Amino acid sequence: MGLFNKLFGKKEQKETLDQGLEKTREGFFSKITKAIAGKSTVDEAVLDELENALVSADVGIETTVKIIDQIEKRVARDKYLNTAELNIILKEEIQNILVAAPQDNSYTDYELPPGHKPHIILVVGVNGVGKTTTIGKLAHNFKLAGKSVLLGAADTFRAAAVDQLTIWSERAGVPIVKKDMGSDPAAVAFDTVNSGVAKNVDVIIIDTAGRLHNKAHLMDELSKIKRVIQKVVPDAPHEIVLVLDGSTGQNALEQAKHFTAATDVTALTITKLDGTAKGGVVLAIANQFKIPVKFIGVGEKAEDLLVFNKQDFVDSLFKL
Repeated sequence: MGLFNKLFGKKEQKETLDQGLEKTREGFFSKITKAIAGKSTVDEAVLDELENALVSADVGIETTVKIIDQIEKRVARDKYLNTAELNIILKEEIQNILVAAPQDNSYTDYELPPGHKPHIILVVGVNGVGKTTTIGKLAHNFKLAGKSVLLGAADTFRAAAVDQLTIWSERAGVPIVKKDMGSDPAAVAFDTVNSGVAKNVDVIIIDTAGRLHNKAHLMDELSKIKRVIQKVVPDAPHEIVLVLDGSTGQNALEQAKHFTAATDVTALTITKLDGTAKGGVVLAIANQFKIPVKFIGVGEKAEDLLVFNKQDFVDSLFKL
């Protein structure tokens, strides 16, 4: 059992996930219900309607085509599948897509990897996706789990970002390193890591500027941050986590393409799934990127940031 399960328990996390995916689940199944209304067998018309339902649920074209192709093969093989079996088949095919996606086994829950201290996490993403809030929630949960945490406010281009992270640091009861607005982000990151090493903290989480003017600019800025912190901890950062807003649907996919092209993203966090019916984008992201989805956000509370467990996600999506 990992850090997050120790805090809240498997049952509590599953209940939180079920509640958080309610809008997606309702929207998803209302579309599927319309697709098969009045039909007794899964024919070409049903598959066309199902394809439209999946696309409109932000599962994405590429992922939808993969799902429909697999269902078509099963229809051809089994000849007379009825629509009552469609949900079962659909669930199986979605499970297959998620299982095929890259995912470290430890992500069924979360533990800090052994062999180094501090564990340094660099968090990236555009403004408004919930990046700073995600950092605050992580800090809160690590602190509850008995880990010492230090935050670095390296998004120095927005006073609101520094202020928001400061509020989260106070709420979580963890220290923060910050400088005046407009300061060099790399300098903040350097000071944060220096301080964290001196204090022997377990986890350092560094916020970065949420800008995406062009890939070259983003690459330069993040490369500079990595270079300066490596002067203190040569193998840092240990994780680069990209935060995406699930409520933006296909827009989140575009952001992922830009950021993964610009820097070595090691994990994804998808936020705001509780307020949208577009949770299908998680399937698209998991299918298209060779990077594991690590956390999902399904609410405002700190404990609403959940480790992404594929099996639990599918079960919640199909919870009738």
